Amino acid sequence: MTLNSEYVFFGIENPLLDISAIVSPDLLKKYNLKPNDAILADESHKALFEELIRDYKVEYNAAGAAQNTMRAAQYMLPPKSTVFVGCVGNDKNAEILREVASSDGLHTEYLIDQELPTGRCAVLITGNNRSMVTDLLAANAYKPDHLSQPHVWTLVEQAKFFYVGGYFLTVSPPSALKLAEHALEKDKNFSLNLSAPFIPQFFTKPLDELIPYTDIVFGNESEAQSFADAHDFKSNDIKEIALKIANLPKKGPKSRIVVITQGALSTMVATDGIIKEYSIIPIKSSDIIDTTGAGDAFVGGFMAQFIKGAPLDKCVAAGHYLANIVIQRSGPTYPRVPSTFV
Repeated sequence: MTLNSEYVFFGIENPLLDISAIVSPDLLKKYNLKPNDAILADESHKALFEELIRDYKVEYNAAGAAQNTMRAAQYMLPPKSTVFVGCVGNDKNAEILREVASSDGLHTEYLIDQELPTGRCAVLITGNNRSMVTDLLAANAYKPDHLSQPHVWTLVEQAKFFYVGGYFLTVSPPSALKLAEHALEKDKNFSLNLSAPFIPQFFTKPLDELIPYTDIVFGNESEAQSFADAHDFKSNDIKEIALKIANLPKKGPKSRIVVITQGALSTMVATDGIIKEYSIIPIKSSDIIDTTGAGDAFVGGFMAQFIKGAPLDKCVAAGHYLANIVIQRSGPTYPRVPSTFV
């Protein structure tokens, strides 16, 4: 694989195939689902995915939080700038996942698990509501040995920027640490997303092992608060929390940047003991179709400009720009026309 030598952005986490469709409320009732919710699948949802594909007109998207972010970044970067790694099964869904990821310009190097099926997420749309049922399956089975394979490690060596989604700490912390150590040794950029409040709360040890390597830490207000609680910051002030995370012990010479989004409220950016506040792009509530993936889009936009060497103000503006696009569409998707962000 020949990548763009100037911009190579490498991401790793848990890949999922989104299977989305407009459905009848009866389907939700059949599987005891709420109209607007996100849950993990259990035995009672076993037949849902097949029924969705059989009885409804479905659309497929490459998903999982970090894969969403990588697709967003690629939307704003030159062709062949992004690589995503994770684990899938040896099945038809993996083939579809590769195809839809490739259609968004994302190069994938998936580990193929021979026993578990590809992870998937049923996205059931009723009106403006989305009920998501996720079956992680092979997405939970990534192994560090895959990174060491020559065709994958060659891409690691080509990359200048790395991104790890926090959900990956539930799967393979050694893989995340391997990338972080490489980034430190080669003076590359390593970024991490807290991803969900339960990551700082229940995966504190692997997170704390990774934090010293981080050049950029992303999160939202609830994730930042969870981090603060897990580390006894004794603060509910997002600005103070962001500054404290930025000032945690760090390896390497670069200052850590901490970026905390707050939905409709301002985004906070802390670095070098300074906190800056950035207002989001105003939008009418009637123009908002779906907020799913807005945070992933923000990170993708931010990183695309950061990779290009833009100042932080422009990185945040690009993040707000992409998040604004995504919330006016169904699901974390991007227009098939080039980005107009300048």
